[in-house]
Amino acid sequence: MSKHTHAFQAEVARLLHLVTHSLYSNPDIFLRELISNASDACDKLRFEALADASLYEDAPNLEIRVTFDKAAKTLTITDNGIGMSEAEAIEHLGTIAKSGTRDFLQRLSGDQQKDAQLIGQFGVGFYSGFIVADRITVESRRAGLPPEQGVRWSSDGTGAFETETITRAARGTSVILHLRDDKTEYLNRWKLKSIIGKYSDHISLPILMPKEQWDKDKGEYVLLEEWEQVNAASAVWTRPKKDITDEQYIEFYKNLAHDDEAPLAWAHHRVEGSTEYTQLLYIPAKAPYDLWNRDKKAGVKLYVKRVFIMDDAESLMPLYLRWVKGVVDSADLPLNVSRELLQESRDVKAIRDGNTRRVLSMLEELAARDRLPEGEAWDRLSDDEKARAQADAGKYTRFWAEFGAVLKEGLGEDFANRERIAKLLRFASTVSDAPTVSLADYKARMKPGQKAIYYLTAETLAAAKHSPQLEVFRRKGIEVLLMTDRVDEWALSFLHEFDGTPLQSVAKGAVDLGELQDEAEKKATEQAAEAFKPVLERLRATLKDRAKDVRVTSRLVESPACLVVDDGEYSLQLARLLKAAGQKAPEVKPILEVNPEHALVKKLADAGERFDDYAHILFDQALLAEGGLPDDPAGYVRRVNALLA
Repeated sequence: MSKHTHAFQAEVARLLHLVTHSLYSNPDIFLRELISNASDACDKLRFEALADASLYEDAPNLEIRVTFDKAAKTLTITDNGIGMSEAEAIEHLGTIAKSGTRDFLQRLSGDQQKDAQLIGQFGVGFYSGFIVADRITVESRRAGLPPEQGVRWSSDGTGAFETETITRAARGTSVILHLRDDKTEYLNRWKLKSIIGKYSDHISLPILMPKEQWDKDKGEYVLLEEWEQVNAASAVWTRPKKDITDEQYIEFYKNLAHDDEAPLAWAHHRVEGSTEYTQLLYIPAKAPYDLWNRDKKAGVKLYVKRVFIMDDAESLMPLYLRWVKGVVDSADLPLNVSRELLQESRDVKAIRDGNTRRVLSMLEELAARDRLPEGEAWDRLSDDEKARAQADAGKYTRFWAEFGAVLKEGLGEDFANRERIAKLLRFASTVSDAPTVSLADYKARMKPGQKAIYYLTAETLAAAKHSPQLEVFRRKGIEVLLMTDRVDEWALSFLHEFDGTPLQSVAKGAVDLGELQDEAEKKATEQAAEAFKPVLERLRATLKDRAKDVRVTSRLVESPACLVVDDGEYSLQLARLLKAAGQKAPEVKPILEVNPEHALVKKLADAGERFDDYAHILFDQALLAEGGLPDDPAGYVRRVNALLA
């Protein structure tokens, strides 16, 4: 049995140092992580054994055992789950988060509480053992392999690890922690039992520890050969809601999601009818690092009749709700269900629809309680109701800051729930810089005679606030929603109205304020267009390759010009986003609108030979104000310099 030394992947040594010395503010978490891994290994064996029952060998009862040896200063967590071959040990234990290691390191901030939240998201839970141990030894044998093909993996966490082939009669894995001198507190049965009770009580497998008895002669507790179960071994979602405390729900979530922060909300329901299933769904407080990776497998854990089937069952949750964590336990699906069968099953569609409705209901409740009641409404609340209102206030704002942009994807992906999603949207506006304005709030503030909900998309909030297209709206006191998420332009193409009121981009089409624009203003614009006709014709000729049309506008107050597109066309902002994403964008020719009252525009009539330079400068300035860049930046600078000379 020769030993082989392997180097960890690049950057792992630094990561292990951080995990060991600074990542965890609560060192007890290591036991939760290792027991969770052991439980997952047993779940995987149970799943593989559906197709090959011989994998159970002579030990059909799955369990986790926790033991310690004070003399050797070791703590051991053993499971009789799927186990690992030597190749799997090298792959899974020698690689942290595979390609995610660099991302993990970049996310570290130096704040222990914030950094601890990253554990689990990058698959580094096993390495939390180095918080308390100066060496970890793993002995394992994969189910189905002969005893002679066991493996021993060992590392002190400094940059390399050793593997060797061993003979191991029992299948499964033993993780042996060689505790540091300052961590011998974990060689205490009461301490370990209390940690298991706090973090792992919900694990559906029995967690066993040797019983302990006081020895009068030795004057200390000694371990017996008799085993005792130290957890309830009852999956949280299978128990009645009245028997589960908020703390138990929260601890189950933390274990499930590898998150140290409590969720914003959760829903636990047993659904009966044509399809029977139990759902326990959570809304996290923080977005995962890979939220925008739509190719990443995401979804909830799927169980069938309490038998674990798969992680990340994406068919049970729409893609725009990929951040939801939880468990679904079905009574109707077959035990041998696969991802392919899930996509075709009628029962799965019913579960998916039910999960979607439940999550949206949770969000609606959070949104309804986001603001504290005022005046008499507050006074009518009981003390308990006031305390709950204060606890819930601001939760939806927190949710929106983390997940709002992803929720907007639902406008294009979930036609059946589009109206419910629209009510949950929040935006900044010319009234509020914070994204707290709902479409219902906007409608309640609409001016008498206003026929549309006006909005503007831009790269940043600053660019939106200072857009020349807002000038007439600002002068008349008309609120405009300001949208700066990359998904906004695409998502709004699926939402044409809200509660009977159309949505109108202020950067598309001719400005028409209807009853908000008096006859005198309309007449003045028409007269200006007629008087300015020769200049407009010349501008059209000069800019024929760049502008679809040139016209006089009433939307400008302080700026000389702005760019708009016709209704139904791609906006300039969306065209830029598509190009930045490497996608083919249609050629968009904007319309140049000019303010005939502006001094620069008035100069055009007497520009003489410099007319073309003035025309191109006017167009390029409008393009810059809109968030774009001139096609010929050097040419723009040259023209401006010539006029300034």
